[in-house]
Amino acid sequence: MLTRRQFGLGALAAGVLSTVHIPSAHAAAGYDYTARETFDQFDRDFHASGAVGQPTDNNEHGGLAWGQSYVLAGFIRMYEAYRDTYYLDRLITNIDLVLGNRDSERGVADYRGESLPAWRAMHPYTVGLVALKDSTGKPVLEVRSALSYADLTTATVLAGSAEDRFTLEVKTSRTGAAATFTDLSMDPASPDYAVTKILAAYPTPTQVTARDLDPSGTTVPAQGANPLVSQPVLFAVHTGMITYPIASFARIVLSTPKLRANPRYRAKAVEYLAAVKAAAAVHDREWRQTDDGGGYLSWVKGTPLGYDGTEMPTNQFLALGLTYAEIAAATGDPVYADRTRRMARTFARELKTNANDAYTWAYWPSFGATYNGFTAADGISEFTPSGNGAKQIEDLSHGAIDVEFAALAFRHKLGFKGADMARFARTYSKNMATTEPGGVPTTFLRVDGTGGLAAAGQYLQAPRWMAVAPWDPAVLDHALSIYEARALVPSQGSHIAGVAYLNWGARRVR
Repeated sequence: MLTRRQFGLGALAAGVLSTVHIPSAHAAAGYDYTARETFDQFDRDFHASGAVGQPTDNNEHGGLAWGQSYVLAGFIRMYEAYRDTYYLDRLITNIDLVLGNRDSERGVADYRGESLPAWRAMHPYTVGLVALKDSTGKPVLEVRSALSYADLTTATVLAGSAEDRFTLEVKTSRTGAAATFTDLSMDPASPDYAVTKILAAYPTPTQVTARDLDPSGTTVPAQGANPLVSQPVLFAVHTGMITYPIASFARIVLSTPKLRANPRYRAKAVEYLAAVKAAAAVHDREWRQTDDGGGYLSWVKGTPLGYDGTEMPTNQFLALGLTYAEIAAATGDPVYADRTRRMARTFARELKTNANDAYTWAYWPSFGATYNGFTAADGISEFTPSGNGAKQIEDLSHGAIDVEFAALAFRHKLGFKGADMARFARTYSKNMATTEPGGVPTTFLRVDGTGGLAAAGQYLQAPRWMAVAPWDPAVLDHALSIYEARALVPSQGSHIAGVAYLNWGARRVR
Protein backbone atom coordinates (compact mmCIF):
# COMPACT_ATOMS: atom_id res chain seq x y z
CA MET A 1 0.00 0.00 0.00
CA LEU A 2 1.37 3.41 -0.96
CA THR A 3 1.95 6.03 1.67
CA ARG A 4 1.06 9.60 0.77
CA ARG A 5 4.74 10.40 0.26
CA GLN A 6 5.26 7.37 -1.98
CA PHE A 7 2.17 8.38 -3.94
CA GLY A 8 3.59 11.85 -4.55
CA LEU A 9 7.00 10.57 -5.58
CA GLY A 10 6.02 7.58 -7.59
CA ALA A 11 2.39 7.72 -8.56
CA LEU A 12 3.18 6.66 -12.10
CA ALA A 13 4.03 3.25 -10.75
CA ALA A 14 0.59 3.18 -9.20
CA GLY A 15 -0.92 3.98 -12.59
CA VAL A 16 -2.21 7.41 -11.67
CA LEU A 17 0.14 10.24 -12.69
CA SER A 18 3.80 11.03 -12.79
CA THR A 19 4.12 14.12 -10.60
CA VAL A 20 1.81 15.24 -7.85
CA HIS A 21 2.43 17.97 -5.31
CA ILE A 22 1.12 16.78 -1.96
CA PRO A 23 1.69 19.09 1.00
CA SER A 24 1.97 17.79 4.52
CA ALA A 25 -1.16 17.25 6.54
CA HIS A 26 -0.59 20.50 8.41
CA ALA A 27 0.41 22.66 5.45
CA ALA A 28 -1.04 26.11 4.91
CA ALA A 29 -3.95 26.44 7.35
CA GLY A 30 -2.89 23.26 9.14
CA TYR A 31 -5.97 21.15 8.47
CA ASP A 32 -5.68 17.40 8.84
CA TYR A 33 -8.57 16.21 6.71
CA THR A 34 -8.33 12.70 8.17
CA ALA A 35 -8.87 13.86 11.76
CA ARG A 36 -12.25 13.88 13.45
CA GLU A 37 -11.44 17.20 15.16
CA THR A 38 -11.22 18.79 11.72
CA PHE A 39 -14.57 17.37 10.67
CA ASP A 40 -16.23 18.39 13.92
CA GLN A 41 -15.02 21.99 13.57
CA PHE A 42 -16.19 22.20 9.97
CA ASP A 43 -19.54 20.72 11.00
CA ARG A 44 -20.02 23.39 13.67
CA ASP A 45 -18.91 26.18 11.37
CA PHE A 46 -21.14 25.08 8.51
CA HIS A 47 -24.27 24.87 10.62
CA ALA A 48 -23.54 28.21 12.27
CA SER A 49 -22.94 29.87 8.92
CA GLY A 50 -26.47 29.63 7.58
CA ALA A 51 -25.05 28.56 4.22
CA VAL A 52 -27.33 26.82 1.73
CA GLY A 53 -28.02 23.24 2.77
CA GLN A 54 -29.10 23.63 6.39
CA PRO A 55 -31.44 20.94 7.80
CA THR A 56 -34.17 23.58 8.05
CA ASP A 57 -34.20 24.06 4.26
CA ASN A 58 -37.40 23.09 2.45
CA ASN A 59 -35.61 21.83 -0.72
CA GLU A 60 -37.64 23.98 -3.08
CA HIS A 61 -34.35 25.05 -4.66
CA GLY A 62 -32.51 21.78 -3.95
CA GLY A 63 -30.89 22.78 -0.65
CA LEU A 64 -31.66 19.50 1.09
CA ALA A 65 -30.87 17.22 -1.84
CA TRP A 66 -27.58 18.88 -2.81
CA GLY A 67 -26.59 20.26 0.58
CA GLN A 68 -27.87 18.71 3.77
CA SER A 69 -28.04 15.19 2.31
CA TYR A 70 -24.25 15.25 2.08
CA VAL A 71 -23.95 16.40 5.68
CA LEU A 72 -26.14 13.50 6.79
CA ALA A 73 -24.03 11.11 4.72
CA GLY A 74 -20.97 12.62 6.37
CA PHE A 75 -22.32 11.77 9.82
CA ILE A 76 -22.87 8.18 8.67
CA ARG A 77 -19.27 7.93 7.45
CA MET A 78 -17.96 9.45 10.67
CA TYR A 79 -19.92 6.95 12.73
CA GLU A 80 -18.56 4.12 10.61
CA ALA A 81 -15.04 5.50 11.01
CA TYR A 82 -15.11 6.00 14.80
CA ARG A 83 -18.13 4.09 16.13
CA ASP A 84 -18.95 7.06 18.32
CA THR A 85 -22.67 7.55 18.93
CA TYR A 86 -22.07 11.29 18.97
CA TYR A 87 -22.54 11.11 15.20
CA LEU A 88 -25.79 9.18 15.54
CA ASP A 89 -27.03 11.92 17.86
CA ARG A 90 -26.01 14.56 15.31
CA LEU A 91 -27.96 12.59 12.73
CA ILE A 92 -31.08 12.50 14.87
CA THR A 93 -30.99 16.26 15.40
CA ASN A 94 -30.72 16.99 11.69
CA ILE A 95 -32.93 14.18 10.39
CA ASP A 96 -35.82 15.32 12.59
CA LEU A 97 -35.55 18.80 11.08
CA VAL A 98 -35.34 17.41 7.54
CA LEU A 99 -38.39 15.20 8.04
CA GLY A 100 -40.25 18.17 9.44
CA ASN A 101 -39.92 19.86 6.05
CA ARG A 102 -41.61 17.18 3.96
CA ASP A 103 -44.44 18.51 1.83
CA SER A 104 -46.97 16.60 3.92
CA GLU A 105 -45.69 18.32 7.07
CA ARG A 106 -45.56 21.79 5.52
CA GLY A 107 -48.97 21.48 3.89
CA VAL A 108 -47.69 22.19 0.37
CA ALA A 109 -48.38 20.22 -2.80
CA ASP A 110 -46.76 19.15 -6.05
CA TYR A 111 -47.95 20.17 -9.51
CA ARG A 112 -50.81 17.63 -9.26
CA GLY A 113 -52.06 19.16 -6.03
CA GLU A 114 -50.87 16.22 -3.93
CA SER A 115 -49.18 16.84 -0.57
CA LEU A 116 -46.87 13.85 -0.13
CA PRO A 117 -44.23 12.69 2.41
CA ALA A 118 -41.27 13.87 0.32
CA TRP A 119 -39.66 17.16 -0.70
CA ARG A 120 -40.79 19.11 -3.76
CA ALA A 121 -38.47 21.29 -5.85
CA MET A 122 -39.06 24.07 -8.35
CA HIS A 123 -36.58 26.74 -9.50
CA PRO A 124 -34.17 26.04 -11.20
CA TYR A 125 -35.14 22.49 -12.11
CA THR A 126 -38.66 22.48 -13.48
CA VAL A 127 -40.68 23.76 -16.41
CA GLY A 128 -42.04 27.27 -16.05
CA LEU A 129 -45.51 28.01 -17.30
CA VAL A 130 -48.14 30.71 -17.39
CA ALA A 131 -51.76 30.76 -18.46
CA LEU A 132 -52.34 33.68 -20.83
CA LYS A 133 -55.79 35.22 -20.42
CA ASP A 134 -58.03 37.08 -22.83
CA SER A 135 -59.45 40.54 -22.20
CA THR A 136 -62.21 39.08 -20.00
CA GLY A 137 -59.78 37.20 -17.78
CA LYS A 138 -60.50 33.77 -19.22
CA PRO A 139 -57.40 31.50 -19.62
CA VAL A 140 -56.89 30.76 -23.31
CA LEU A 141 -53.27 29.61 -23.85
CA GLU A 142 -50.70 27.98 -21.60
CA VAL A 143 -47.11 28.88 -22.50
CA ARG A 144 -44.28 26.71 -21.13
CA SER A 145 -40.49 26.87 -21.14
CA ALA A 146 -38.28 23.87 -20.34
CA LEU A 147 -35.24 26.04 -19.65
CA SER A 148 -33.46 25.77 -16.33
CA TYR A 149 -34.36 28.80 -14.23
CA ALA A 150 -37.56 28.97 -16.25
CA ASP A 151 -39.16 31.39 -13.80
CA LEU A 152 -36.75 34.04 -15.07
CA THR A 153 -38.66 33.85 -18.35
CA THR A 154 -41.48 36.14 -19.50
CA ALA A 155 -44.12 35.57 -22.17
CA THR A 156 -45.10 38.87 -23.74
CA VAL A 157 -48.17 39.16 -25.95
CA LEU A 158 -47.96 41.81 -28.68
CA ALA A 159 -50.42 42.95 -31.32
CA GLY A 160 -50.75 40.94 -34.52
CA SER A 161 -51.69 42.04 -38.03
CA ALA A 162 -55.40 41.72 -37.26
CA GLU A 163 -57.73 41.56 -34.25
CA ASP A 164 -57.73 37.76 -34.31
CA ARG A 165 -53.92 37.55 -34.45
CA PHE A 166 -51.16 38.11 -31.89
CA THR A 167 -47.39 37.90 -31.61
CA LEU A 168 -45.74 36.06 -28.72
CA GLU A 169 -42.23 36.74 -27.43
CA VAL A 170 -40.78 34.37 -24.81
CA LYS A 171 -37.56 35.72 -23.31
CA THR A 172 -35.33 34.79 -20.37
CA SER A 173 -33.63 37.52 -18.36
CA ARG A 174 -30.95 35.06 -17.32
CA THR A 175 -29.23 34.92 -20.71
CA GLY A 176 -31.27 37.24 -22.89
CA ALA A 177 -32.30 34.33 -25.14
CA ALA A 178 -35.65 34.83 -26.82
CA ALA A 179 -38.07 33.20 -29.22
CA THR A 180 -40.66 35.19 -31.15
CA PHE A 181 -43.72 33.75 -32.88
CA THR A 182 -45.50 36.21 -35.17
CA ASP A 183 -49.12 36.50 -36.22
CA LEU A 184 -50.43 33.51 -34.27
CA SER A 185 -54.05 32.43 -34.36
CA MET A 186 -56.14 30.65 -31.73
CA ASP A 187 -58.18 28.93 -34.43
CA PRO A 188 -57.25 25.20 -34.49
CA ALA A 189 -58.10 25.12 -38.19
CA SER A 190 -55.65 27.90 -39.06
CA PRO A 191 -52.17 27.13 -40.45
CA ASP A 192 -50.95 29.69 -37.90
CA TYR A 193 -52.65 28.00 -34.94
CA ALA A 194 -50.51 28.93 -31.95
CA VAL A 195 -50.06 25.43 -30.50
CA THR A 196 -48.92 23.76 -33.73
CA LYS A 197 -46.86 26.72 -34.97
CA ILE A 198 -44.93 26.88 -31.68
CA LEU A 199 -44.44 23.12 -31.70
CA ALA A 200 -43.18 23.20 -35.29
CA ALA A 201 -40.52 25.72 -34.29
CA TYR A 202 -39.15 23.57 -31.45
CA PRO A 203 -36.41 23.69 -30.26
CA THR A 204 -36.26 27.45 -29.92
CA PRO A 205 -33.72 29.27 -27.70
CA THR A 206 -36.22 29.31 -24.84
CA GLN A 207 -37.58 25.77 -25.45
CA VAL A 208 -41.19 26.91 -25.75
CA THR A 209 -44.26 24.70 -26.05
CA ALA A 210 -47.92 25.65 -25.66
CA ARG A 211 -51.30 24.15 -24.78
CA ASP A 212 -54.72 25.45 -25.77
CA LEU A 213 -56.81 26.09 -22.66
CA ASP A 214 -59.98 26.93 -24.61
CA PRO A 215 -59.98 24.78 -27.78
CA SER A 216 -63.63 25.58 -28.44
CA GLY A 217 -62.91 29.30 -28.78
CA THR A 218 -60.70 31.57 -30.86
CA THR A 219 -60.21 34.54 -28.53
CA VAL A 220 -56.63 35.79 -28.51
CA PRO A 221 -54.73 36.48 -25.26
CA ALA A 222 -54.59 40.04 -23.98
CA GLN A 223 -51.48 42.06 -24.66
CA GLY A 224 -48.90 42.39 -21.91
CA ALA A 225 -46.02 40.69 -20.09
CA ASN A 226 -46.66 37.46 -18.21
CA PRO A 227 -43.93 35.90 -16.02
CA LEU A 228 -43.61 32.12 -16.05
CA VAL A 229 -43.66 30.20 -12.76
CA SER A 230 -41.60 27.06 -12.13
CA GLN A 231 -43.80 24.13 -11.15
CA PRO A 232 -43.34 21.97 -8.01
CA VAL A 233 -42.12 18.44 -8.75
CA LEU A 234 -40.93 15.54 -6.59
CA PHE A 235 -37.62 14.29 -7.99
CA ALA A 236 -36.51 10.72 -7.38
CA VAL A 237 -32.89 11.83 -7.25
CA HIS A 238 -33.71 14.34 -4.51
CA THR A 239 -35.71 11.79 -2.55
CA GLY A 240 -32.87 9.30 -2.89
CA MET A 241 -30.13 11.68 -1.85
CA ILE A 242 -32.10 12.86 1.20
CA THR A 243 -33.35 9.46 2.37
CA TYR A 244 -30.18 7.42 1.74
CA PRO A 245 -28.38 8.46 4.94
CA ILE A 246 -31.65 8.30 6.89
CA ALA A 247 -32.09 4.70 5.73
CA SER A 248 -28.44 4.06 6.62
CA PHE A 249 -29.13 5.18 10.19
CA ALA A 250 -31.99 2.70 10.43
CA ARG A 251 -29.89 -0.11 8.97
CA ILE A 252 -26.97 0.57 11.33
CA VAL A 253 -29.15 0.67 14.44
CA LEU A 254 -31.32 -2.33 13.59
CA SER A 255 -28.33 -4.49 12.64
CA THR A 256 -26.21 -3.58 15.70
CA PRO A 257 -27.41 -5.36 18.89
CA LYS A 258 -26.05 -2.74 21.30
CA LEU A 259 -27.68 0.11 19.38
CA ARG A 260 -30.90 -1.79 18.86
CA ALA A 261 -31.11 -2.31 22.63
CA ASN A 262 -31.09 1.45 23.14
CA PRO A 263 -34.78 2.51 23.27
CA ARG A 264 -34.14 5.93 21.77
CA TYR A 265 -32.08 4.69 18.84
CA ARG A 266 -34.45 1.80 18.18
CA ALA A 267 -37.50 4.05 18.17
CA LYS A 268 -35.82 6.49 15.83
CA ALA A 269 -34.72 3.69 13.51
CA VAL A 270 -38.29 2.40 13.26
CA GLU A 271 -39.63 5.92 12.70
CA TYR A 272 -37.03 6.72 10.07
CA LEU A 273 -37.53 3.43 8.27
CA ALA A 274 -41.23 4.17 7.91
CA ALA A 275 -40.43 7.67 6.66
CA VAL A 276 -37.98 6.55 3.97
CA LYS A 277 -40.35 3.84 2.77
CA ALA A 278 -43.14 6.39 2.44
CA ALA A 279 -40.87 8.82 0.59
CA ALA A 280 -39.59 6.14 -1.78
CA ALA A 281 -43.14 4.98 -2.50
CA VAL A 282 -43.93 8.42 -3.94
CA HIS A 283 -41.90 7.33 -6.98
CA ASP A 284 -43.49 3.91 -7.50
CA ARG A 285 -45.34 5.28 -10.53
CA GLU A 286 -41.94 5.96 -12.12
CA TRP A 287 -40.59 2.43 -11.61
CA ARG A 288 -39.96 0.35 -14.75
CA GLN A 289 -38.63 -3.19 -14.97
CA THR A 290 -37.70 -5.43 -17.86
CA ASP A 291 -38.20 -9.13 -18.52
CA ASP A 292 -34.43 -9.66 -18.56
CA GLY A 293 -34.02 -8.62 -14.93
CA GLY A 294 -33.38 -4.89 -15.31
CA GLY A 295 -34.97 -1.99 -13.49
CA TYR A 296 -34.83 1.81 -13.62
CA LEU A 297 -36.99 4.92 -13.29
CA SER A 298 -38.67 7.03 -15.98
CA TRP A 299 -40.41 10.36 -15.66
CA VAL A 300 -44.12 10.17 -16.29
CA LYS A 301 -45.12 12.06 -19.44
CA GLY A 302 -46.65 15.38 -18.50
CA THR A 303 -44.47 15.91 -15.44
CA PRO A 304 -43.47 19.58 -15.81
CA LEU A 305 -39.75 19.15 -16.35
CA GLY A 306 -37.45 18.79 -19.31
CA TYR A 307 -37.39 15.29 -20.82
CA ASP A 308 -40.64 14.20 -19.19
CA GLY A 309 -41.66 10.80 -20.54
CA THR A 310 -38.05 9.63 -20.88
CA GLU A 311 -35.76 7.46 -18.78
CA MET A 312 -33.99 9.25 -15.93
CA PRO A 313 -30.22 9.72 -16.04
CA THR A 314 -28.37 6.80 -14.47
CA ASN A 315 -27.26 8.78 -11.42
CA GLN A 316 -30.81 9.96 -10.76
CA PHE A 317 -32.41 6.54 -10.54
CA LEU A 318 -29.42 5.04 -8.72
CA ALA A 319 -29.75 7.74 -6.05
CA LEU A 320 -33.08 6.21 -5.07
CA GLY A 321 -31.46 2.80 -5.50
CA LEU A 322 -29.17 3.67 -2.58
CA THR A 323 -32.25 3.96 -0.38
CA TYR A 324 -33.70 0.73 -1.76
CA ALA A 325 -30.46 -1.08 -0.90
CA GLU A 326 -30.37 0.21 2.67
CA ILE A 327 -34.03 -0.65 3.27
CA ALA A 328 -33.38 -4.14 1.93
CA ALA A 329 -30.38 -4.55 4.24
CA ALA A 330 -32.30 -3.21 7.25
CA THR A 331 -35.43 -5.30 6.75
CA GLY A 332 -34.72 -8.16 4.36
CA ASP A 333 -37.76 -7.02 2.36
CA PRO A 334 -37.58 -8.90 -0.98
CA VAL A 335 -39.24 -6.06 -2.91
CA TYR A 336 -36.46 -3.60 -2.14
CA ALA A 337 -33.81 -6.27 -2.63
CA ASP A 338 -35.27 -7.12 -6.04
CA ARG A 339 -35.35 -3.48 -7.12
CA THR A 340 -31.76 -3.01 -6.01
CA ARG A 341 -30.62 -6.09 -7.95
CA ARG A 342 -32.50 -4.93 -11.02
CA MET A 343 -30.93 -1.48 -10.89
CA ALA A 344 -27.52 -3.06 -10.42
CA ARG A 345 -28.05 -5.21 -13.53
CA THR A 346 -29.19 -2.20 -15.54
CA PHE A 347 -26.16 -0.17 -14.47
CA ALA A 348 -23.78 -3.08 -15.07
CA ARG A 349 -24.98 -3.31 -18.67
CA GLU A 350 -24.04 0.34 -19.16
CA LEU A 351 -20.41 -0.20 -18.19
CA LYS A 352 -17.59 -0.41 -20.69
CA THR A 353 -13.98 -1.33 -19.94
CA ASN A 354 -11.19 0.79 -21.46
CA ALA A 355 -7.45 0.25 -21.95
CA ASN A 356 -6.81 1.02 -18.26
CA ASP A 357 -9.07 -1.89 -17.27
CA ALA A 358 -11.32 0.80 -15.82
CA TYR A 359 -15.03 1.40 -16.26
CA THR A 360 -16.59 4.17 -18.33
CA TRP A 361 -20.27 4.90 -18.92
CA ALA A 362 -22.62 7.58 -20.20
CA TYR A 363 -24.66 10.11 -18.24
CA TRP A 364 -27.94 9.01 -19.83
CA PRO A 365 -28.75 5.28 -20.07
CA SER A 366 -27.81 4.06 -23.52
CA PHE A 367 -31.11 2.22 -23.99
CA GLY A 368 -33.12 5.39 -23.44
CA ALA A 369 -34.88 7.90 -25.64
CA THR A 370 -32.78 10.86 -24.53
CA TYR A 371 -29.52 9.09 -25.32
CA ASN A 372 -30.68 7.87 -28.72
CA GLY A 373 -32.82 10.82 -29.74
CA PHE A 374 -36.52 11.08 -30.58
CA THR A 375 -38.90 13.16 -32.66
CA ALA A 376 -42.17 14.92 -31.98
CA ALA A 377 -43.88 12.21 -34.02
CA ASP A 378 -42.81 9.65 -31.41
CA GLY A 379 -45.05 11.37 -28.85
CA ILE A 380 -42.63 10.65 -26.00
CA SER A 381 -42.37 13.98 -24.21
CA GLU A 382 -44.75 16.87 -23.72
CA PHE A 383 -42.29 19.55 -22.62
CA THR A 384 -39.29 18.39 -24.69
CA PRO A 385 -41.03 17.23 -27.87
CA SER A 386 -37.82 16.15 -29.62
CA GLY A 387 -34.17 15.51 -28.89
CA ASN A 388 -31.14 14.87 -31.08
CA GLY A 389 -29.50 12.37 -28.74
CA ALA A 390 -27.42 13.16 -25.66
CA LYS A 391 -24.46 10.79 -25.48
CA GLN A 392 -22.13 12.64 -23.13
CA ILE A 393 -19.98 10.60 -20.75
CA GLU A 394 -20.74 10.68 -17.03
CA ASP A 395 -18.88 13.29 -14.97
CA LEU A 396 -16.99 12.86 -11.70
CA SER A 397 -19.60 14.36 -9.38
CA HIS A 398 -22.66 12.52 -10.71
CA GLY A 399 -20.52 9.43 -11.20
CA ALA A 400 -19.83 9.41 -7.47
CA ILE A 401 -23.51 8.58 -6.92
CA ASP A 402 -23.28 5.71 -9.39
CA VAL A 403 -20.16 4.29 -7.76
CA GLU A 404 -21.59 4.69 -4.26
CA PHE A 405 -24.58 2.63 -5.40
CA ALA A 406 -22.39 -0.08 -6.92
CA ALA A 407 -20.28 -0.32 -3.76
CA LEU A 408 -23.38 -0.47 -1.55
CA ALA A 409 -24.96 -3.18 -3.71
CA PHE A 410 -21.69 -5.12 -3.46
CA ARG A 411 -21.56 -4.61 0.31
CA HIS A 412 -25.10 -5.93 0.75
CA LYS A 413 -24.60 -8.77 -1.77
CA LEU A 414 -27.21 -7.35 -4.11
CA GLY A 415 -25.01 -6.87 -7.16
CA PHE A 416 -21.47 -6.50 -8.51
CA LYS A 417 -18.24 -8.27 -7.56
CA GLY A 418 -14.84 -7.33 -6.22
CA ALA A 419 -13.45 -7.14 -9.75
CA ASP A 420 -16.08 -4.49 -10.52
CA MET A 421 -15.02 -2.47 -7.48
CA ALA A 422 -11.41 -2.59 -8.65
CA ARG A 423 -12.41 -1.30 -12.10
CA PHE A 424 -14.43 1.53 -10.54
CA ALA A 425 -11.40 2.43 -8.43
CA ARG A 426 -9.27 2.57 -11.56
CA THR A 427 -11.90 4.80 -13.16
CA TYR A 428 -10.80 7.38 -10.63
CA SER A 429 -7.10 6.62 -10.24
CA LYS A 430 -6.23 5.92 -13.88
CA ASN A 431 -8.87 7.80 -15.88
CA MET A 432 -9.56 10.95 -13.88
CA ALA A 433 -6.74 11.64 -11.41
CA THR A 434 -4.22 14.14 -12.80
CA THR A 435 -2.47 17.43 -12.04
CA GLU A 436 -2.66 20.99 -13.24
CA PRO A 437 0.33 22.25 -15.28
CA GLY A 438 1.97 23.48 -12.06
CA GLY A 439 1.68 20.08 -10.42
CA VAL A 440 -1.33 20.76 -8.19
CA PRO A 441 -3.59 17.70 -7.95
CA THR A 442 -6.88 17.87 -9.79
CA THR A 443 -9.06 15.65 -11.99
CA PHE A 444 -10.40 15.41 -15.48
CA LEU A 445 -14.09 16.13 -15.83
CA ARG A 446 -15.47 12.85 -17.15
CA VAL A 447 -15.11 9.26 -16.02
CA ASP A 448 -13.24 8.30 -19.19
CA GLY A 449 -10.62 11.00 -18.62
CA THR A 450 -12.03 13.42 -21.21
CA GLY A 451 -13.64 16.83 -20.84
CA GLY A 452 -10.47 18.67 -19.89
CA LEU A 453 -9.44 19.66 -16.38
CA ALA A 454 -12.41 19.77 -14.05
CA ALA A 455 -13.71 22.91 -12.39
CA ALA A 456 -13.76 23.17 -8.60
CA GLY A 457 -17.38 22.05 -8.50
CA GLN A 458 -16.19 18.70 -9.81
CA TYR A 459 -12.70 18.02 -8.43
CA LEU A 460 -13.71 18.93 -4.87
CA GLN A 461 -16.18 16.01 -5.04
CA ALA A 462 -13.30 13.53 -5.42
CA PRO A 463 -13.55 12.14 -1.84
CA ARG A 464 -17.06 10.89 -2.64
CA TRP A 465 -15.37 8.10 -4.62
CA MET A 466 -13.96 6.75 -1.36
CA ALA A 467 -16.24 3.71 -1.33
CA VAL A 468 -13.91 2.03 -3.84
CA ALA A 469 -10.62 3.22 -2.28
CA PRO A 470 -10.08 -0.15 -0.54
CA TRP A 471 -9.45 -1.56 -4.02
CA ASP A 472 -6.91 1.13 -4.91
CA PRO A 473 -5.32 3.29 -2.17
CA ALA A 474 -4.46 5.89 -4.81
CA VAL A 475 -8.11 7.02 -4.67
CA LEU A 476 -7.67 8.10 -1.07
CA ASP A 477 -4.24 9.58 -1.56
CA HIS A 478 -5.15 11.65 -4.60
CA ALA A 479 -8.50 12.87 -3.24
CA LEU A 480 -6.81 13.87 0.01
CA SER A 481 -4.10 15.71 -1.88
CA ILE A 482 -6.74 17.81 -3.67
CA TYR A 483 -8.07 19.13 -0.36
CA GLU A 484 -4.61 19.57 1.16
CA ALA A 485 -3.20 21.44 -1.83
CA ARG A 486 -5.98 24.02 -1.50
CA ALA A 487 -6.28 24.06 2.32
CA LEU A 488 -10.00 23.73 1.66
CA VAL A 489 -12.42 25.27 4.13
CA PRO A 490 -15.84 23.72 3.42
CA SER A 491 -18.45 26.12 2.11
CA GLN A 492 -21.14 23.57 1.26
CA GLY A 493 -22.53 20.26 2.40
CA SER A 494 -20.65 18.15 -0.12
CA HIS A 495 -17.34 19.47 1.24
CA ILE A 496 -18.40 18.40 4.74
CA ALA A 497 -19.12 14.96 3.30
CA GLY A 498 -15.73 15.03 1.58
CA VAL A 499 -13.91 15.48 4.88
CA ALA A 500 -15.98 12.66 6.40
CA TYR A 501 -15.14 10.36 3.51
CA LEU A 502 -11.44 11.16 3.95
CA ASN A 503 -11.71 10.24 7.64
CA TRP A 504 -13.49 7.03 6.70
CA GLY A 505 -10.98 6.21 3.97
CA ALA A 506 -7.97 6.82 6.18
CA ARG A 507 -9.26 4.15 8.56
CA ARG A 508 -10.40 1.67 5.92
CA VAL A 509 -7.51 1.88 3.49
CA ARG A 510 -4.35 2.49 5.49
